[in-house]
This record gives sequence, C-alpha cells and structure tokens, in this order.
Amino acid sequence: MVAVRGEMSWFCCGNAWGPCGSTGHGACGTCNSGSRQHAWPAASQACLDITRPDLCGIGLTRRSCGFRHRTTNLCNGAAVTTSIADCGPRTRSFCGERSCCGANCASNRLIDLTPSAYSVIASLSTGLRPVSVDVG
Repeated sequence: MVAVRGEMSWFCCGNAWGPCGSTGHGACGTCNSGSRQHAWPAASQACLDITRPDLCGIGLTRRSCGFRHRTTNLCNGAAVTTSIADCGPRTRSFCGERSCCGANCASNRLIDLTPSAYSVIASLSTGLRPVSVDVG
C-alpha cells in the first residue's frame, strides 16, 4: 500500500450533525456530516484544477466519488476508512502549512474528513492533525 503524508482537517456537508448546520451535499451529491466520508483534492480533473496539490509538490492519483481511503492520525495511530464525497481541500492555499504532535509532523492539507469521520480518530477541537493516507 502506498501512503502519502499530509494534514487532515474537517468540514461540514449535507444534513445537520454535531457542530454542523445543513449545507450542500458536495461535488458527488452524497456528502453528509454524519457519515464517514471525505473530500479529496484529486476527485476529478476539475477538482485538481482548483486544488492544485502539485503546486505544493504533492502528486496524487485521481480517484472518483465513492473511492475509499484509509487515514491514520500520526498523533495517536487511530485510523478510519472513508469514501470520497466531495472535492477539496484547496491544497494550494495551504502550501507549507505544518501541524505537529510531538515529533510527528506533516505539511500541506491533503484530506478533509466529515466531522463524523474526524471524530473517530481525533477531537474536533484539534482542527488539524498530521496524517498518513493510503492512496492505493
């Protein structure tokens, strides 16, 4: 399995859940804050054109709606498997951004998890965490 290191954050989509009110259902039309889903910068060519992870030195394989990634929190080793439900994060806006916990650090936002998925591996109050994402 090939893994990429980066940062994870969380975002709201779909029906109200936890800290989220009702919002749109994302680029795939299926996104819900209460489901174990994520946004991926390479969900389509149009998504890549917006997110531009390549500008941060990250090469990602395009994956379509529904593709499953396993994300591991480098702070505590907890992992969650989620499916692509949206485009994002806009990686190029966060080039060089860095988050650490102890000696475990990662740079550049790579994946946005729904609050339901994020809360499986980290507290929502942390906002950002270094992670490893299995990309296939």
